[in-house]
Amino acid sequence: MGRLISIEGGDGVGKSTQAALLKERLEGVGVEAVLLREPGGTPLGEELRRLLKGTGVSDAWAELFLFEAARAELVRQAIRPALERGAVVVVDRFADSSTAYQAYGRGLPASEIEAVNRLATGGLTPDLTVLLDMPPVAALGRVRATTDGAGKPGRADPASERRFEEEPVAFHERVAEGFRRLAAREPQRWLVVDATLPREEIAEAIWARVCELLRPG
Repeated sequence: MGRLISIEGGDGVGKSTQAALLKERLEGVGVEAVLLREPGGTPLGEELRRLLKGTGVSDAWAELFLFEAARAELVRQAIRPALERGAVVVVDRFADSSTAYQAYGRGLPASEIEAVNRLATGGLTPDLTVLLDMPPVAALGRVRATTDGAGKPGRADPASERRFEEEPVAFHERVAEGFRRLAAREPQRWLVVDATLPREEIAEAIWARVCELLRPG
């Protein structure tokens, strides 16, 4: 059985970058690594990503259930098969994002969200969750700095953060606090890394913990 590693944090903290670096490093030492993202990773997931990250969903419960639908298919079609063949799966966001964003951010009941998470994932929990922690004002500044003077997004996935970027800073503060509380509740599963550090230092801290996770015995 393989290992599941999730990369979590607010918008703009560098999750996608660190997930890609980790996959590359795992492959460099001969470990099969699969990189996925939420929502996404399947045809349905990618379609729901476009919807969720645009402006087409205004109800918090509808938003939650669309994320969960994408998650359910990702787990069954991509994550579990990879784990069963012994791969390390690195996923850019997983179920903890729903608790942070929809419970702490949107104000939906955390217990109900966690119950739906269990249904969508079939009880699958990451072996390691990395939280990239950064003050939301600084993280949002990073996101907005990727837009050039012509107003063209500089990211590979230009619409990916748009809906959440437009939320007030107070929303992002609640989300960040939610992630911190989740990490404090399960310290054995979470690694909290200061995302204001240089990219290379963050990658080294993650790699050290991953090596512990993969060490035989």
